[in-house]
Amino acid sequence: MSASANHIAIRPEWLATRHEAPFNPAQPVIDAHHHLYDRPGLPYLLPDYQADIATGHEVQASVFVQARSMQRSDGPPEYRPIGETEFANAVGALSASGDHGTSRVCAGIVAFADLTLGERVEGVLGRHIEAGGGLFEERGRLCGIRQTLCWDEDASLLNPFYPTTGEMMESDAFRAGFGQLGRFGLVFDAWSFFHQADRLVALARAFPDTSIVVDHCGGIVRIHSYANRPELYALWRAGIASPAQCPNVSIKLSGLGMRLGNFGFEHGARAPSSLELSEAWKPWVVHCLESFGAERCMWGSNFPVDKGSYSYDIGLNAMKRIVAGAGASNWECDAVFRRTAARVYGLRLEQGGRLDTPPHRNAGTGATGDPDERG
Repeated sequence: MSASANHIAIRPEWLATRHEAPFNPAQPVIDAHHHLYDRPGLPYLLPDYQADIATGHEVQASVFVQARSMQRSDGPPEYRPIGETEFANAVGALSASGDHGTSRVCAGIVAFADLTLGERVEGVLGRHIEAGGGLFEERGRLCGIRQTLCWDEDASLLNPFYPTTGEMMESDAFRAGFGQLGRFGLVFDAWSFFHQADRLVALARAFPDTSIVVDHCGGIVRIHSYANRPELYALWRAGIASPAQCPNVSIKLSGLGMRLGNFGFEHGARAPSSLELSEAWKPWVVHCLESFGAERCMWGSNFPVDKGSYSYDIGLNAMKRIVAGAGASNWECDAVFRRTAARVYGLRLEQGGRLDTPPHRNAGTGATGDPDERG
């Protein structure tokens, strides 16, 4: 597979130079962030994802996140992304049939909608809900919306297919559209850079009843003008600490294989081991855990984007090592790798109930279980 501006090229032969047994294979896992698409030179569909997760880890289900694929070719532009939701829902139905393995791929769907449409986005959201078979509370799969918020003065860091501005989160149009999410109980996935944390906090406080999930460890950027800056880690830490003060915000431990993070795993003669990954990631992941707590952290593979840096099983091994090494209890490990995603996205995985059957779902921490068992 070839690489795009922020995607590292996937090299199957290089990935095959490293194999490991699964760490803590009995831990049930929900992959809270992955993509499927069929792009020229970059196909990644259900069989590809199933091959990646078939490594001995107990991946029970996954959350599909929009990636600008399978869109409709006609009709008003704002409605074309509904095609991607139709595609993901079809994959979810195929997976749920049980004829293609036990993992429930695309159990939840995070779609794209342009919230700068303001109140007019209500119609788009309604169509997404229909295309996803309904909301999660209606036993459907649509559980959230993502609109890229990433902005920087350096345009080479941005995705030109998702136009943004530095003030987008504060604009009247965006906030009018964002307000529609609460009407449907939809989660908002926030993909932004670490230096935009203050704007994200303002958004979270303006809509305290809407659950926000911060993608990819808060948007680590260590390339171009951000490379070789010794103060960057401290700036990122501060950028993580502020949204962690908002009880309606959770974070995904994901995206550490992207070019933006500049960890450089792809330059090795062999693919990295989970020990090598865990040593590089530990300061970043542990700070997320300490800031948000396990009940507001969830793991996501970000595959196939992160696949240019390591294989699925080794990346998951590394994250399990870090969480366990940070002294997490069994309850906390289960939160990071399963229960937080199930609660935040409201996933239903079995006939007659949810995976975890929490008493309610809201925008706060929503922690369930006996506090004495959390460690």
